[in-house]
Amino acid sequence: MRALLIDAGNTRLKWGVVDAGEIEGMGYLPQASIRDSGLGVLTKQLPRDVDVAMASNVAGATFATRLMGLIGAHCDLELRFAKTESEGFGLTNAYTAPRSMGVDRWVAMVGAWAEFGRACLVVDAGTAVTIDAIDDGGRHLGGQILPGVELMAKALANETSDIPMTGLSEPGQFLGLKLFTGDTAHAVASGSESAVTGAVERAFRILRSSAYDAELVLTGGDASRMLTALGTEPLHRPHLVLQGLARMLQDTLNER
Repeated sequence: MRALLIDAGNTRLKWGVVDAGEIEGMGYLPQASIRDSGLGVLTKQLPRDVDVAMASNVAGATFATRLMGLIGAHCDLELRFAKTESEGFGLTNAYTAPRSMGVDRWVAMVGAWAEFGRACLVVDAGTAVTIDAIDDGGRHLGGQILPGVELMAKALANETSDIPMTGLSEPGQFLGLKLFTGDTAHAVASGSESAVTGAVERAFRILRSSAYDAELVLTGGDASRMLTALGTEPLHRPHLVLQGLARMLQDTLNER
C-alpha cells in the first residue's frame, strides 16, 4: 500500500510517500510559494498513484479544507488528518486538553517514540521552537514553546527603533569566541541562536539530571543551524513528523 504523507507547517509544506515501509519521494514547498501561486501548484509535485493520504496540519482550518479538496481531486481519495490524543501509539499526553496541543508536536513525539522507545527530548526548531520531554515509559512530561531564531530577530527589528532586521546565520557561524560579534546585525543573530540553543541545552540537562538517559532528537527547518551550535550531539531527524504519520497510519490500518 502506497501512502502519501503531508506535513503542513507555518513555513513549509513537506511530503513523502510510504512504500513497503520506507518513506521516499520526499519534497517540500514554502508556504509563501503556495500563497503566491495557489494551492494548485502542488499538483505538479504530488504523486497521484497512492492508496491513502494522511496529513499533520498546523496551517489553519481554511488551509486544511483547501488541501482536502485538492487531494480529493488529485488522488481521488479522502485526506485523513492526524489529531492530538490523550493517549495512543505508546504515549500518554501530559496535556489535560490534548487538542490544544499543536498536532505536529504530537506526531513528532509519535515518530521519536516509534524509533527509540525510550526517554527523549524532542525539539522541533521552526518558526516557533517546541521542546517536549518523554520518559522511559512513554509518558509525556510536558513541553516548552519559544520563538524561533528568525522570529526573535524580527521581533527586535519590529519593536525597536535602532535594531535592524538581520538575515539568518550560517551553521556554525557563532561557535566559540565568535559568539561575541562586532556589529548589531550579527549580535542579534548570535543572541537569537544562543537563546534557542541555551533553552534546548537547559531542558536536556534537566531531563538527564532527573535520571533519564534520554536521546536529544532534533527536527524542523532550523535544525541544521542548531546541530553545530549545541554543546551535546543531537540526533537529526529532518522528517520526524512524516515518520510519526507513517507510524500512526500503520497502527490505524492494522486495527481494521
